[in-house]
Amino acid sequence: MRAIDMHVHVPRQPGNPDMVVEGQIRRYFRMKDVPTDPAVMAARYRELDVFGVVFSIDSQTALGDAVDTNDYVASIVKAHPEQFMGFATVDPWKGKAAIYELERAVTELGLRGLKLHPIQQAFFPDDQKFYPLYEKAAALKIPILLHSGFAAAGAGMPGGAGLKLKHSKPIPHIDDIAADFPSLTVIMAHPAWPWIDEQIAVALHKPNVYIDLSGWAPKYIPEALIREANGRLRDKVLFGSDYPYLPPDRWLKEFAELTIKEEVRPKILLENAKRVLGIP
Repeated sequence: MRAIDMHVHVPRQPGNPDMVVEGQIRRYFRMKDVPTDPAVMAARYRELDVFGVVFSIDSQTALGDAVDTNDYVASIVKAHPEQFMGFATVDPWKGKAAIYELERAVTELGLRGLKLHPIQQAFFPDDQKFYPLYEKAAALKIPILLHSGFAAAGAGMPGGAGLKLKHSKPIPHIDDIAADFPSLTVIMAHPAWPWIDEQIAVALHKPNVYIDLSGWAPKYIPEALIREANGRLRDKVLFGSDYPYLPPDRWLKEFAELTIKEEVRPKILLENAKRVLGIP
C-alpha cells in the first residue's frame, strides 16, 4: 500500500440526479471527466496502489438533494474491499433518525466513520442539539470527518448558492466538539483557509484532532500548514485528494515536489491514517 487517501467522493448513486451545486463544483475544479462507475474508480486506485476512504454527503434538508445511501457506499466497499473503506453520511437535521442510521451503517453495513459537511448541511457543528450524534459516534468508536474552511461548493454562484462559510470555522465549532468529546477522533477536512492558524492551533491543542490535506493541490497549501506538517504536526496530518474533483495521481505528483522531510512523508501518506483508522 503506497498511501491512504482519506477523502474520496463516490460517484452519484444510479438514478440520482446531480447535487444542486455539483455542476458548479466541477467548473471550479475544471474537471474534464465525470466518473459514473465505482469499478472505474477502484481500478484507478488499484493502479496507483492507493487505499481510499469513500463517502457521500446527505444534504437533503439543506439543499433538497437526493441521498446517496449508506447501503450504496457499503456496496462499493463490499465490491472492492482491497481498495476502499467506507464512511457513513447522515443528515444531522434528521435528529434521532440520523442517530439510528449512523448506528445501522456502522453495525450492520460495516462502515467505519462519519462524514459531515457543515456548509452544505447548513449547521453549526458545536450546536448542542447535534451532540447526541457525536455521542453515538464516540460510543461506536468511529472517527468523524468534518469539512473545515473555505468550500468550493457554491463558490462564484449568486450568494454562494446560499451556503455560509461561517459554519466551518475551526474555533469555536470544531474545537468545542474536540473538547467536549475527548474520546472522539475528529478529522478536519481540507486546509481550513482563511482560518489556517485556528486549524493549526486546534490540532496542536487537542490530541484527538487531525487534519486532512484534501481539496488543495499541494503547491497551493498555505505555507504555515506545510511548515507545521513538517514539524509539530507530523503525526496529525493526513493525505486526502478530494476525488474526483482533485485526482489522487495529480496530488501525489505535486506532493513529491514539496520540501517535506523524508521521515515525514510516510507519516502523511500512510502511517498517520493507518493509526487513525485502526489499520494494522
